[in-house]
Amino acid sequence: MPTNLDPADRAKFASAEGALKFVEDGMRLGLGTGSTAAWLVRLLAEKVQSEKIDITCVPTSSRTRDLAESLGLKVTTLDDVGWLDLTIDGADEFDPELNLIKGGGGALLQEKIVATASDQMLVISDDSKQVDHLGAFALPVEVVKFGWETTKAIIEDALSDAAVAGDTVTLRLSRDAPYITDEGHYILDLHLRKIEAPMGLSIVLNQIPGVVENGLFVDIADAVCIGYASGEHRIMKPAREADDVLSTP
Repeated sequence: MPTNLDPADRAKFASAEGALKFVEDGMRLGLGTGSTAAWLVRLLAEKVQSEKIDITCVPTSSRTRDLAESLGLKVTTLDDVGWLDLTIDGADEFDPELNLIKGGGGALLQEKIVATASDQMLVISDDSKQVDHLGAFALPVEVVKFGWETTKAIIEDALSDAAVAGDTVTLRLSRDAPYITDEGHYILDLHLRKIEAPMGLSIVLNQIPGVVENGLFVDIADAVCIGYASGEHRIMKPAREADDVLSTP
């Protein structure tokens, strides 16, 4: 581990380092987006070079693709490989059932497509992202540009009947202009404070015309590698699952 990291980055590094134990020669691997995922990409490049293993990578964003290619990793598209053995990605929040909020980095659509096209998903995160209930982190919803204000109004109306503690919806900005995703869409951030029924809310949101996808990842993650500032990590599995999911090598 680098010696000049602050506590938050030490925890992210520890999580990414722990996740490398699940990467095996010949894997088709989904690479997530975000600060913890960036550590994973850097460490993966070192592992590939030192161990001379063959890994085919599918990035979940242009940022991750650029980083992976700059480090010499073999990068392709999901269409080219068809299916993945494992996706390793970060999260903005995760609960005891490993339901996630993702999309703080703006790549939730590609992240969800890649994660669901994988045999397994391993989340990498520092311990600050662990919560009892999702919702403290704003829930991103990717929407098409056309009629986005109407879509926003319909979402706000739907939230009035949802099992959430807040209903404020804001358009995500990049400086003074709307943030644009890799797919050319806008993102609405839903400030809900607490989400009682993640699956139900996900279904409601995705039925609204104009909504492309939302940042609730429900029953997708198989395990979380939680990193700590001490440099240690541990594997957490869903409370509902037996211990045969993503067994530690």
